[in-house]
Order: sequence, then structure tokens, then C-alpha cells
Amino acid sequence: MENSNKKNIDDAKVKIPFNKPYMTGRELSYIAEAHFHAHLSGDGAFTNRCHKWLEEKTFCRKALLTHSCTAALEMAAILAGIGPGDEVILPSYTFVSTGNAFVARGAKPVFVDIRPDTLNLDENKIEQAISPNTKAIVPVHYAGVSCEMDTIMDVAERHDLLVIEDAAQGVLAGYKGRPLGTLGHIGALSFHETKNIISGEGGAILLSDPALSRRAEIIREKGTNRKAFFRGEVDKYSWVDIGSSYLPSELIAAFLWAQMEEAESITQRRIKMWEVYHQRLRALAEDGLLRLPIVPSECTHNAHMYYILLPSVQKRSTLIAHLKSRGIHAVFHYTPLHESTMGKQYGRCASDMAHTSDLANRLLRLPLWLGLEKHQETVINAIYDGLT
Repeated sequence: MENSNKKNIDDAKVKIPFNKPYMTGRELSYIAEAHFHAHLSGDGAFTNRCHKWLEEKTFCRKALLTHSCTAALEMAAILAGIGPGDEVILPSYTFVSTGNAFVARGAKPVFVDIRPDTLNLDENKIEQAISPNTKAIVPVHYAGVSCEMDTIMDVAERHDLLVIEDAAQGVLAGYKGRPLGTLGHIGALSFHETKNIISGEGGAILLSDPALSRRAEIIREKGTNRKAFFRGEVDKYSWVDIGSSYLPSELIAAFLWAQMEEAESITQRRIKMWEVYHQRLRALAEDGLLRLPIVPSECTHNAHMYYILLPSVQKRSTLIAHLKSRGIHAVFHYTPLHESTMGKQYGRCASDMAHTSDLANRLLRLPLWLGLEKHQETVINAIYDGLT
């Protein structure tokens, strides 16, 4: 009880949170509209609007909302035919869902180190991780900055592998003019409350192959051909494949639609704040007190997050404590999967993981949310005070 009370007191001191979910103002009225039309379960009018928006923005053949990005990745694992004994190549520096979706199907995650510049999967270390059991490559676009997808797709094509993009952080970001989530064979997006456009929990799967698209509809509907029935393609629907209940309710879609209507303006506001951090912290980087994010010229990022890299884990801990004393909540990110209990049990490392372990210990994410604009100088000044 004493520790719980202390945590509540500490939390109460935080005046500038790490994240604050944004609402456009139309979310609740759209939810009420869905209720008025007596359609609260999935695949109603708002879901269809969200699907159309995603298909128009990403140019994919089929977009399907899911109740999370985790669900989209689980669907991708089923679509890819992942099973016991298969191996899937992915970075260790990612959220647990990236590995869990494939471990749940009986596969082994094969961890590859990240690049020191973008913190993305090192495309030059993928080939050495391939074995006769490899079934797929799962690049994760960290911070909305694309992996080097041309190289990854070339490796996949030469070894007959599927590429499943974990583009959880990549809505409205791109690579050489192409939207993230559509560069591989299957893409997965997130609309979690920490993302750019949100629905609390939520996600989507993006597909371009007609056969995968048709099967995805079935998997998403508990393994039934219910969608084909509603289109009049079959006279009744039944259980025809494996699957689960992956679709979100219409209430979630209604909330998300209000966000999609303003997605471009939301992204532009975030980019402006990202640029303020980038310019104002440059002097600290030039003095060697921190390192700023690196965005390759072929990548169009979406300002999903702004992070800094401190010289050591000790420097990071000291700065976190300093910012907290000023009422500012800044946080680190993933514990590398290869260092976790489950990662050690189910996975293997195919390369030296030096960059992953080092950068994970030094990375610090700064607050970045709509409305932070009026507080951003306070955050920046506190960083200067903590490092100089």
C-alpha cells in the first residue's frame, strides 16, 4: 500500500504527460450516430468509410479494420501459413506483439540487430539469418521512419519469402513516395491511443494480393464466409477456415473516422512540433550531449515520436529524474525481445545484437501530442538545464 501511495503522489506531480490522446470534437457525435442507426457491432457504415479512406490513402487493394495491430499481425501470421518449425526474421527492438503473433502459431523468432542510424532492422544482416525454415521477414518501421525496403524486398524475392510490415507507427509515412504498410506483401497498422490517429485500441491489415484479401475477410470473421454471403456471392455462410473475431465494434470505427477526417492536419501539427525539437536541440547534439533522430532522404516520416539518444544509461536515468522533478514525463521504450524471458525461450539471435542493446539503454522519448505546442519550450528548457 505504501508503494502504491508513493506512485500516486509521484504521478500527481506530472504536469506535462508523455502522451495526451487528441479528440477532433466529432468522435462522440459519430458514436451517437452509430447508436441511432442501431448498428454497434462491426462492419457498419463507419467501418466502411475507414476502409475506403485507408485504401485511398495507401493504394492497397483491401484494408480491413481490426481491434488492434496485434490482431492484424496475428491475421498476417495465419495468411502467411506460419506454423510449428517455421522461422520469422524480425528486429529485437520492437513491441512484444511483433514476436507474439508468430510464436502463437508455433514459429521461432529470429532476431537481427538494428541499424545505428534509424534503429530499424539492418537490411544487410537479414540474409545471414535465413535458414531452410525461414518463412517471412517482418520489418518494423520505427518512429514512422521506413526500413530500407528495396533491399529487404530484393532479399525476400530471391529467397521466396513473405514480407509482413509492422507499420504500427507508420500511418501517413512513406518510402520513396509509397505508403508504409503497402511495400511488402502484408501490412499492419495501429490506432492505439499513443499513435498519430487513434481509436483507443484499434488497427488494420493492408493487402494487395487478391487471394490473400479474400482469405483475410474469412479469417477476420471467425473463419466464416459471412462477407461473401452479405455480398450475395453464396446463399448461406458457414465455417470454411480457421479464424477469430478480429473486427472492431462500430463504436471504435466511428471514433476513428473522426480522426481520419483530420489525419493530414494532425500529422502536419505533429511534424511542426517534431521540427521544433529538432532545431532547438541541435546545439546539444553539436556539443555531444545527445544524438538526434536520423531520417534518410528517401523516407517521409509522420512525426510519430521524437526521441533523443543520451551518451549512457546513467545519463538517461538522470535526465528522466530531472524532467520528472519539473513535472515532465519522458520515457524510454522497448526492452529488447532477445533479452526478455520469452525471447530467450522461443527465439534465437542470428547476429550480434550490439546496437540493439546499446541504443535501447540510451533512448529517451519526449512528449509529443497535439496541445503540447504551448508547453514545448518548457520541455526543451528543462532538457538544457538537465544536460548543461
